[in-house]
Amino acid sequence: MAKILVIDDEEQLRDLLKQMLTRDGHEVQTAYDGVEGIRCFNNFHPDIVITDIIMPNKDGIEVITELLCRDSKIAIIAISGGRRAITAEFNLESAELLGVKGILSKPFTREQLRETIQLALV
Repeated sequence: MAKILVIDDEEQLRDLLKQMLTRDGHEVQTAYDGVEGIRCFNNFHPDIVITDIIMPNKDGIEVITELLCRDSKIAIIAISGGRRAITAEFNLESAELLGVKGILSKPFTREQLRETIQLALV
C-alpha cells in the first residue's frame, strides 16, 4: 500500500480521510494547512499527497507548485468544493493544468477516492 499525506484545513474531513485510508491499508499522515503540509512532506516522503485547494497560510495551488518543483513525479490529488462551487471548479481545473494526477470535487465517495488513488499510483 501507499504512504499518503492528507492536507486539509477541515478537521472532520482530514480525520475521516485518515480513517478510511488507514482501513484500506495505507500509511497516512495529516496536515491542517499548506505550511504544515510541506513540513510533513519533507519528513514523511509520501507516495501520494491529497491536498485541499482553499486553505489558510498556503493554499493548495501553492502547495502543488512547490511539491512538483521538489519532485516532479510525486502523485498529487487535488480536492475542493463546498459552498463555493464555481471557485472550487476553477481551482481544480487550475490544479489539473499544473499536473496533478487526479481531482475530486467535495463531496466525493469512498469509491471515487479509491479509484483516484489507484490511477495516481500508475
